[in-house]
Amino acid sequence: MVRRTRVMALAVTALVAGVGAAAPAASSPAKATASPALGPTPTPTASPARSDGTLQILTYRGYADYAGTTAEFEKITGCRIARFDTVQTADEMKDRAAERPYDVISAGPALAAALVESGQVRPIDTAEVTGYTDLSKRFRDMSVRSGKVYGVPYLWGSHEFLYDSSRVKDGDDLRRVFDSDDVALQDSPLTIADAALADKDVDDPYELTEEQLDRAVELLDEHGERSYWSNPLDLVKGFATGKLDYAQATPYYRLLLERAGKPVKAVTLRRTTGWVDSWMLGAGVPDTECAYRWLGYTTSATVQRRAAAWVGLAPANPKACVRGAKRVCDAYGVGKDSRLERIAFAVRPPGGCAAGKCAGYPAWTDRWRELVK
Repeated sequence: MVRRTRVMALAVTALVAGVGAAAPAASSPAKATASPALGPTPTPTASPARSDGTLQILTYRGYADYAGTTAEFEKITGCRIARFDTVQTADEMKDRAAERPYDVISAGPALAAALVESGQVRPIDTAEVTGYTDLSKRFRDMSVRSGKVYGVPYLWGSHEFLYDSSRVKDGDDLRRVFDSDDVALQDSPLTIADAALADKDVDDPYELTEEQLDRAVELLDEHGERSYWSNPLDLVKGFATGKLDYAQATPYYRLLLERAGKPVKAVTLRRTTGWVDSWMLGAGVPDTECAYRWLGYTTSATVQRRAAAWVGLAPANPKACVRGAKRVCDAYGVGKDSRLERIAFAVRPPGGCAAGKCAGYPAWTDRWRELVK
């Protein structure tokens, strides 16, 4: 009982802290206090704005609404945040972005591609973004489309499949994950890519032929009683109460559960999936000065260190991997090329690929809705 209580206490603490896109939604900046692990931090460098500009921001809960982040930005730049909207999931982000224009939006790969195609965001002049070259080149390259940059990388993550080694013997096998009823998978069409990795004929899990897509969905559909989570508290509860054998999670949750004394291990994977969230510049911004100051502010090692330690995702700026963020960076393998090379970073599944027969994202979303209904 003591061990279970510790797990739940840690889970609640993590969710209050934000825990990225999966944390509870809010419509205004949270009045959260700084994590004790962070301690005093130097102020990011920025010159005051030359105009009395305002900024309208759309982001995930916990990405910037903590430890005085927004107040600090206003103080050092002179820009005023007139609107700060936060959401919990990618679907909520998509809906909110369709309702009204924003100056800056933090988006994952599927939504980012849709925003570019719909003309809701504009190319970014990276020369105007302070600290842009401090960001990992690999992640910077992911935001380039047709020779233009559309995103400033911020936080990234990767997936693991965890199992309770006290309940599951010989659990270190990806096929056994999908053969189990007692497994929780993330409620996202891109989870199909994780199932596709169990198919030895698949090279790129985000470029699937119709036949490969069918096989991946069939693998997911073999056990209709499994659960799909949108809030990570559900998977933490599942392991804490002994209801789960397996769960799709991030390395952060493995650390959380391990520190709580749960005997969780990660399935050994030849390859895994991941994603990068980037800040994007709204297409209808009449004055981009404060928007560019925000983009530059979020590239700083100090800001990304705070965000990584608070949210439990890895920073795009490797200089941020110190102090409170170091343990998170180590869990994701920041700076270890051999680990990063094993991660297939998400893109929105294309309507065509080298063979000209790949299933587009609408097919993925249709199949997913049928699967989880």
